Amino acid sequence: MANQGVSNERKKELAQMDPFQGSLNNFVKWAAAHKKLLMISTGAVVGVVVVFSAIMFSFKQSEINASELATKAYETYEEQYSKDRDARNGYDAVKDDFQTLFDEYPNTSAGRLALINFGKICFDAKEYDQAFDLYSKALSTVGDKAGVKNFLLCAMGTICELKNDLEQAKSYYLRVDEGESSLLKDDARFSLALLYEKLNDADAGRQMYEKIAESPGSSMYKDIALARINK
Repeated sequence: MANQGVSNERKKELAQMDPFQGSLNNFVKWAAAHKKLLMISTGAVVGVVVVFSAIMFSFKQSEINASELATKAYETYEEQYSKDRDARNGYDAVKDDFQTLFDEYPNTSAGRLALINFGKICFDAKEYDQAFDLYSKALSTVGDKAGVKNFLLCAMGTICELKNDLEQAKSYYLRVDEGESSLLKDDARFSLALLYEKLNDADAGRQMYEKIAESPGSSMYKDIALARINK
């Protein structure tokens, strides 16, 4: 009788379905009842994946195309410039290629970097308005990259000086002087000291020389600053 009792209990255990089987069975029943909804949902997920993949491929291809176009333009400039060392002829040889790059691939890494590189080409060719515009656009893309940011601010200040817009030039140099990064700070301060002298503000100029003299580390402007302070 005891054996018979154990056998019955075992039969009851075997007859019971484990939790995983139960869940699987319930899902199969739900899927059968909601076949249409399930097919639509699955199709939507597949569609999202396909669209996302297409977008990523497009971005990648744009970066490749922009990089190739930029490289070709740089090589053309170097080839032309090496012939006669004439920055204007080099500028004329590549200006259309760079404009195509800016028009077709403005949001690529190569396109953003070209704003700075072509800006320098424009500057060397004395196309100051175009250089300033390119540097200004580049400034809006660099974020917190202090080295690049300070370079652009100093370059824009220099262009303003060349155009005799001294107050505007001062505003760009001051942004470097007052910024947290020390990169190119002494360059901006020296430019400010000279600019203040042009504006007949000797006290402000002296303050800039003193900042250069007191700045830590070596600086190509330090000896000049000390000489101006002690004269």
